Amino acid sequence: MPYVLLSRIGAAIPTVLGVMVIIFVTRRLLPGDPIAVILGGADATPETIANLRQQFGLDKPLLEQFWIFFTDALTLNFGTSYATRQPVSATIAQQLPHTLQLALAAAAVSAVVGILLGVLAAIRRGGPADALIRVLSLINTSMPSFWLGLILIMVFAFGLGWFPATGSGTPAQLVLPAITLGLSAAGTVTRVVRNSVIEVLGENYVTALYAKGLRRRVVVGTHVLRNAVIPTVTVVGLQLGALLAGAVIVETVFSRQGIGQSLVQAINGQDYPMVQGIVLVIACLYVIINLVVDISYAYIDPRVRAVVGKA
Repeated sequence: MPYVLLSRIGAAIPTVLGVMVIIFVTRRLLPGDPIAVILGGADATPETIANLRQQFGLDKPLLEQFWIFFTDALTLNFGTSYATRQPVSATIAQQLPHTLQLALAAAAVSAVVGILLGVLAAIRRGGPADALIRVLSLINTSMPSFWLGLILIMVFAFGLGWFPATGSGTPAQLVLPAITLGLSAAGTVTRVVRNSVIEVLGENYVTALYAKGLRRRVVVGTHVLRNAVIPTVTVVGLQLGALLAGAVIVETVFSRQGIGQSLVQAINGQDYPMVQGIVLVIACLYVIINLVVDISYAYIDPRVRAVVGKA
């Protein structure tokens, strides 16, 4: 088991390194001079420009710049924001908890809705409920999250007045953003659960359980769902990483604090150190989530656990 864990971690390291290279190269390929962004159009003497280049390390060769970027990132030092003149890591540390809160709440929404609808569609396979759920899942997956967010704001904030439309300070302000982001992922979970439950329902041991006189509620809730939920754990875990990226749009729609909102502001203001830091953090979190899901799969599925134990 320790060997397998180390191999998973070893496979994740090149991925993170590759992301760092892509971020670094992409930044250098973008048009515009970072010094001009820092100066904000103000006139400056050649000496001032040279001092700024030296201050931000832009006067060094590219390989040396990447090495500095790489070693600083290992210590969570992502440089200084052009806009605020504050450390990028401080801004990320302040905003990341808001995004994680939203992503976790959205993952819970997608899991609950997806599992309930998926199980219902599977046990009603071929019926009107199955057809309706499949159509709703398709529409849900195709609908942009910002559109769904605007609809929820108009209905539940402006129309009914049940929840606030913007902000991030109270639990009530989390409800609509979490539902918006969670429902955008629930369609995929629903389809995975439906297919998994249908597959398990076709197993011989399920037929034997029915032959023993067990009720469908007991068979599905105790035996079928236990085995069918294994692929669902993987999907929900992987979608948690995607939800972090999706939070960029949802946080903007609901004017919530978070790294998504900070990323949009940084892109609009050409605050490249902030963009680099946020993108790298999101990418690393995605890799870490995938790693945790991959490892936890061995503990959830007895068949995988047996194979891992032999390894």
